[in-house]
Amino acid sequence: MALTGMQIFKLLPKTNCKECGVPTCLAFAMNLASGKAELDSCPYVSDEARAQLEEASAPPIRQVALGKGVRAAKTGGETVLYRHEKTFYNPTLFAGLLSADTPAAQVEAKLKGWQALQYERVGLNLRPELVAVKDTGDKTAFAAVAKQVAETSEFNLILMSEDAEAMAAAVAACSFKRPLLYAATAATVDAFGKLAVEHELPLAVKADSIDGLIELTTKLTAMGLKDLVLDPGSREVKQSLQDMVALRRASLKDGNRALGFPAIVFPCEMAGNTDMEALIAGMYVSKYAGIVVLSDLNTEALFPLMLERLNIFTDPQRPMTVTEGIYEIGTPNENSPVLVTTNFALTYFIVSGEIEASKVPAWLLIKDSEGLSVLTAWAAGKFSGDDVGAFVKKSGIMDKVKHTELIIPGYAASIVADVEEELPGWTITVGPREAAHLPGFLKAR
Repeated sequence: MALTGMQIFKLLPKTNCKECGVPTCLAFAMNLASGKAELDSCPYVSDEARAQLEEASAPPIRQVALGKGVRAAKTGGETVLYRHEKTFYNPTLFAGLLSADTPAAQVEAKLKGWQALQYERVGLNLRPELVAVKDTGDKTAFAAVAKQVAETSEFNLILMSEDAEAMAAAVAACSFKRPLLYAATAATVDAFGKLAVEHELPLAVKADSIDGLIELTTKLTAMGLKDLVLDPGSREVKQSLQDMVALRRASLKDGNRALGFPAIVFPCEMAGNTDMEALIAGMYVSKYAGIVVLSDLNTEALFPLMLERLNIFTDPQRPMTVTEGIYEIGTPNENSPVLVTTNFALTYFIVSGEIEASKVPAWLLIKDSEGLSVLTAWAAGKFSGDDVGAFVKKSGIMDKVKHTELIIPGYAASIVADVEEELPGWTITVGPREAAHLPGFLKAR
């Protein structure tokens, strides 16, 4: 349970040294309680107090690190039921399923295709993170496929087996990738728990009910395991959704630490076709899966799921933005038109898309407006003529073009005079108000 500012203050050294960046220990305690400061900022807190504060300030759902390398990711760490209350932190992870009896050549082809599934959006590289390798009864084949995935791809792994010996063989082949072991049950909890402890690996826990999960997680945490992932077992959509909500509420509202772990779901085992599988997966992105395992990874299903994930796990209190700078649309040259707009991500994608549709190569200047749209930024003083003119001068566009014409958004027509004053000798042209009219506007020039 989170501590209040006064409770935190009682555990601090009360030196008022100001080395944390605020004038008093009380102010620091208040910042710590509200999440505006980090405990490491205090150089004099005692080890005993640090242990108490870290335990009390830990999120109700434990954050679990999965994998190594460029696709390493984290799941869990959430603090709210609904994203508008604060934000969701660690995006749902996607895994494609591979059977251990798949021939090596097919595994290679599959991994190559999956690895190519990367989508750039608002400056982010959206891609799946995991491959789930499922044991089919041959521990040698299971270990071989796990080894191939680990050594020949960027993907991290989920090792799926009910046999402790097969799991141990697969771990030996790919432990350097820090795979998730799936799953300890009432029958295998001791063997799987020991294996996870020895290799310091995250472990999934599967039971037939939420009560069964509590018994297993209590036993595993007593063994020293902290990085757990929960599967309440149901493969019927309605019951599984109810379980996801119940797990989230139990950890956040009831403070049940035995259930305070991220969850894994298997739409691949709940649907008879890929379209329904994608729909079910989309439901779990918002309610409340940390890992979603799909029977296959393909653009038709993955791309919309990635966009849903991006939208849901974007902080609702911070608008999506793109980086300030010069963007080349097509292959512009020194005579190509120069346009300017704000760094609100939606504005950028709409405007750049319409310029591309015009087939007229252009330079698009993106000015930092704190993520506001053109009209809102202008009204808030974030897209004034003086600021736009100063940005154009410092952007470096003058080194790329020979002409001196700047096209500004139609909704910002009132800033023309100020831009001209800041950019003497430049012609400031007012473009269309609606981005949809850009193709016609550019072609007619």
